[in-house]
Amino acid sequence: MTIEETAAKWNVSPRQVRGYCASGRVEGAMFEQGEWRVPADAAKPARKSRVRPPSKSISAILGAERKAKMPGGIYHRLQIDFTYNSNRIEGSRLTHEQTRWIFETRTVGEIGADVPVDDIIETANHFHCIDTVIASAGAALTERYIKRLHAILKGGTTDSRNDWFAVGDYKRVANVVGDRDTTAPKNVRREMAELLSWYGTTTPAFEDIVEFHVRFESIHPFQDGNGRVGRLIALKEFLKHGMTPFIIMDEMRRFYYLGLQEWQGRAHSRSRLLDVFRTGQDIFAAQLRRFGHVSAADAADKRDGR
Repeated sequence: MTIEETAAKWNVSPRQVRGYCASGRVEGAMFEQGEWRVPADAAKPARKSRVRPPSKSISAILGAERKAKMPGGIYHRLQIDFTYNSNRIEGSRLTHEQTRWIFETRTVGEIGADVPVDDIIETANHFHCIDTVIASAGAALTERYIKRLHAILKGGTTDSRNDWFAVGDYKRVANVVGDRDTTAPKNVRREMAELLSWYGTTTPAFEDIVEFHVRFESIHPFQDGNGRVGRLIALKEFLKHGMTPFIIMDEMRRFYYLGLQEWQGRAHSRSRLLDVFRTGQDIFAAQLRRFGHVSAADAADKRDGR
């Protein structure tokens, strides 16, 4: 059954069914091509008590594990899973296992000759970006901060040795996304200032952060690395505002891109992309519960209105 069919059968919301599936509470549920599929004879999980003891925030948990260099915890999982999937969406050839090896050993190990050196450099750089996001989650979102993330991500790459490629600064050459034009280089600074001004006048809710992501990707302010920087910004803002972080899986790539297009297109549909981010949150929440951070996951769920 689809999520919608299951929700109708169990008399709950589709969001609740996705939560059941992501947390492993539906026997036989499978995540295939960006969608959960539920066995027709699957039983509705028993409702759990919502009474939980006080807990540290997710940001505090990640910060403590990062500082302690704790292996095998939720920080460890975020680094590997977020980095692997975000890079993979942008065409990286590294496998999940190779990404894990680089993070855990700080060495390359056995990697095939067909893997570009930049994939390895950007993976190591992305780990640094996530550390930066965790350490400074409460900081204001500014042009300087965004450029810093780009400088970390692209530092030392082949691109950084090209005179026309501005590492840590806005693009100098026009670029496109698929067949769509993006903001012309001469207009990027103005449009980014307008975007940050709009964002700064709100107390961001979940949908506001996703909208910032859409508008950022539409501007496409950097020569390359916009998708990864954009998702890192969203991760930072989710942590800052006490929301469950997300993992947009490579298998969700098609729905993620469709969601971006639909948000900006004639139909002006926001539901697909919001659902992609919420499914990504469910995936991370399942990891939180797996590592025993149940009350932190529940508290974040309430704050993002789920």
